[in-house]
Amino acid sequence: MDMLTLIVRIQESWVYLALLVYFAWYPMVTSLMWIYTASIFFVRRERLGRQKLADFYEIQERPFVTFLIPAYNEELNIARTVRAVLNVNYEHFELVIVDDCSTDATVDQILPYLADPRLRLVRKSVNEGKAMALNDTIPLTRGELIVVMDADAEPDPEILKFMVPHFKSPRCAAVTGNPRVVNRESYLAKLQAIEFASIISLMRRAQRIWGRIMTMSGVVGIFRRSALFDVGLYSPDMATEDIDLTWRLQLRHWDVRYEPHAVMWMRVPQSLRGLWRQRRRWSLGMSQVIARHAPKLLSWRHRRFWPVLIEASLSVAWAYTYVILTVIWLLSYSFGYPPIGASPIPNFWGMLIGTVCLSQLLTGVLLDRGYDEKLPRYYLVAVLYPLIYWTLMAVITVFTAPLGLKVNYQKRKYTLWKPVRE
Repeated sequence: MDMLTLIVRIQESWVYLALLVYFAWYPMVTSLMWIYTASIFFVRRERLGRQKLADFYEIQERPFVTFLIPAYNEELNIARTVRAVLNVNYEHFELVIVDDCSTDATVDQILPYLADPRLRLVRKSVNEGKAMALNDTIPLTRGELIVVMDADAEPDPEILKFMVPHFKSPRCAAVTGNPRVVNRESYLAKLQAIEFASIISLMRRAQRIWGRIMTMSGVVGIFRRSALFDVGLYSPDMATEDIDLTWRLQLRHWDVRYEPHAVMWMRVPQSLRGLWRQRRRWSLGMSQVIARHAPKLLSWRHRRFWPVLIEASLSVAWAYTYVILTVIWLLSYSFGYPPIGASPIPNFWGMLIGTVCLSQLLTGVLLDRGYDEKLPRYYLVAVLYPLIYWTLMAVITVFTAPLGLKVNYQKRKYTLWKPVRE
């Protein structure tokens, strides 16, 4: 049997038809689901919740809060981050920075600020990565609540006003905030500004309606101290320790929440190389988390986690479908046989998928424009976002996800610290 005959038979099979249907319907169904459930969150909790949080903040006894920042080779950003944290509008807090053996001038940038009694510097003698830096330092902190944030991020001065009131609920273990992109010089950075509004923030709104959140943002999250110790702190063997911690907290039936009013300005990769490295780590970490925790989540007592687990698993399956179909189409075109279900000119299904996707992006922009006034201007650059994002993430997932099946697979090879913002 020659290659062309094989390609024709594949495209005439029911398996190929099933892949086409899944490829077309999955992004549309999930987009519509996220739009609907995120809108419910906005109407029920976000739109009316701002004043309730502010009112409760004014009358409650405010707990002591620790800002904890792990740092490694952050000389370009750390001073700006320290100034932003010390400018937070809150009476009772400390800032603890743990330096994990930086080889640049990170420590020198911190030293001038040590005159402020709210700031402490912890220096490790052995470089062991972000998770161990946090685990070693958390016992040294004094806060009942601990804000873990990145060394290149800047919190809004009112961030605690919206995060702290959530802990009036004794079941609340953690609250993740709303990360916004501050460095938008490159086209990729502008796309990520849209992504964090229309994919990540939209999904977190939706997941709060489902009852469980996929992940706390590593760049901004506040934790109840006792909850961190209850689950054994961070897991150093996981590529994305923030996703793993989020799942372990919820497996212990702690409540993890999303607060869109808690804005954190962050820096993202501006080059394709930097973005590739970041997303490879995310993909590896997600597959590790699924491999480690999925068996526990199958029990009925964890049923509220099922939508998150199912959606995560289906997204991996869709990435493989995308790559498999693309390979078949390229081979088919190379042999002069127009593939079934594919067209270089957008057809009805292509236009429908694109319309639904752009509707999702628009919904995210509209929901987040109150926290980021310049966000709507980047919507026009999002036309190519589905193609760029889907292609990049599908390829990364196909090559990286299998590595996560072995949870302890050489984490140091992929990430000991997050990539430098290139």
